Amino acid sequence: MQRPDLPPPSPVPSRDERDVFTVSRLNAEARDLLESRFPLIWVEGELSNLARPGSGHWYFSLKDARAQVGCAMFRGRNRNVRFQPQEGMQVLVRASVSLYEARGNYQLIVEHMEEAGAGALRRAFEQLRDKLDAEGLFAQEQKQPLPSLPRRIGVITSPTGAAIRDILSVLGRRFPAIPVLVYPVPVQGEGAGAKIAEALALADARKDCDVLILARGGGSLEDLWAFNEEIVARAVHACSLPVVVGVGHEIDFTIADFVADRRAPTPSVAAEMVTPSRDDWLLRLQDREQKLTRRLTQQLERRRERLGWLAQRLQRQHPGQRLAQWSQRLDELESRLQRSQQVRLRHARSRLSELAARLYRHNPVPRLEAARQRQSELARRLRLAMRHRLQHDRDHLGSLMRQLDTVSPLATLDRGYAIVRHGADGRILRSVEGVRPGDTLEVRLARGRLNAEVQTVDDKTER
Repeated sequence: MQRPDLPPPSPVPSRDERDVFTVSRLNAEARDLLESRFPLIWVEGELSNLARPGSGHWYFSLKDARAQVGCAMFRGRNRNVRFQPQEGMQVLVRASVSLYEARGNYQLIVEHMEEAGAGALRRAFEQLRDKLDAEGLFAQEQKQPLPSLPRRIGVITSPTGAAIRDILSVLGRRFPAIPVLVYPVPVQGEGAGAKIAEALALADARKDCDVLILARGGGSLEDLWAFNEEIVARAVHACSLPVVVGVGHEIDFTIADFVADRRAPTPSVAAEMVTPSRDDWLLRLQDREQKLTRRLTQQLERRRERLGWLAQRLQRQHPGQRLAQWSQRLDELESRLQRSQQVRLRHARSRLSELAARLYRHNPVPRLEAARQRQSELARRLRLAMRHRLQHDRDHLGSLMRQLDTVSPLATLDRGYAIVRHGADGRILRSVEGVRPGDTLEVRLARGRLNAEVQTVDDKTER
């Protein structure tokens, strides 16, 4: 007897009405659903069950205290990993979510792997960068111009590091007349960011300098972390003085670089950016001095000539008589102007009527419509040609990759061959000539290397 609180069972559809999935179809559609639902994601966990088969691919699991997930990292990707993964290591991976259809196992396809410690710092860097960028701290319109000739230059850095020596050397070479004020601060370690922010605020409050250099030498991400702290970024942004940041080497970027009014690849380049060249300024001053002398001389000569001409005119003609002549001339010009304006107005009206008639005869609407249709047809043909060309290039690239794989020396090593070098001089051995018992050999296999010692030497060649 059916319970009164349950709905009646739905009728079973006939065989022709059923959409029956095969296992392969089910797994394929599940894989498509996972791959389309999840973009590339970052996952952190502990490495376990790490396997490196002969194919060169890596298969492993990532786990935490409550769960684990299977992962695959193919040979073309794991070659870029800069450390040796070990069981139990904490790693950070960037991966896409997928499903292995043959077994129906959900897994991650890993594209990038790094140790979790450096990854945490990099994530913190990216999060703060995005946050400050959204607030407008990196906006180009907020950047201040650098003074062309600063009265004094402030340098915020460690007083004992190589950066201050490089900066002072460049400043002394380029423009030694500009005084330099050093604000000593620690540039790494706990509390360094707060000290740098205090120095920026002090320099801004005192206004002893026209421009500031914030610098330190190169180092690891951890060494440069003080310049990635939010307190330093906001202090640079709040400073009313122009700030040039030169931290590390050319490849190093910090949050302070993005906020600063100018970013220099090194401390030395920062010093060059804030100072003019002494020789250039001397040449400019000499050139301006010569131009000023010539202009003053010419101006004095013109004034002298005009003064002589005015003196002669004043002697020849009384100003009252001259004014009467100019008044009569003005009346005549006024009359001519009125007549000329009337003639020009008649000509303009006639010209306007003629242009209006021509414009009516040359209506551009039909031409524009024809041009629009022509442009649409050309765009369609261009898209079709681009698709054909891309398909042809893909086929050609696939053929070249297959040809490259057939001649690769790594493929020869995979078939069981080896490359043998003499341990003493590193030359590749093609015969036993020059090899003696007791010599060391380096044998390179498809995966790994061996160091061997020669026991005996047989110079007979087997056929």
